[in-house]
Amino acid sequence: MSSVADDWPDGEARKRAAHRILEAHRERLVRAGRRALLRQLIDHGAATADDIRAAVPLPAGVNAKAFGAVPGPLALARIIKPDGFVRTARPVGHARPVTRWLLNDPAAAAGWLAAYPELPDPGEGVSGG
Repeated sequence: MSSVADDWPDGEARKRAAHRILEAHRERLVRAGRRALLRQLIDHGAATADDIRAAVPLPAGVNAKAFGAVPGPLALARIIKPDGFVRTARPVGHARPVTRWLLNDPAAAAGWLAAYPELPDPGEGVSGG
């Protein structure tokens, strides 16, 4: 029977590997999430985290919490604004509330998209071990 202490080195190695993957992908994912959010808002007027998740695939080993940084700077710049909460449509979210965002400044959104193009994928160069 293994103890928690026996699993510690393996758990730490997995955590370090996950952090390396996140570091390699985080900036690209957050930017892709912001771009997806703005495109959804421009095209449809409202958006939630569900729209970001549908538009931006996550690499294996990266937690969706990485998308938590997506709306903040856009809201601070008053490009988007919150419009209450709706229940997530994703079954894994168990109908928890997520913020519904509205486009506040279409011209600024278009300017942001022009100023911040997609970043290249770092590829498979990140080792898990």
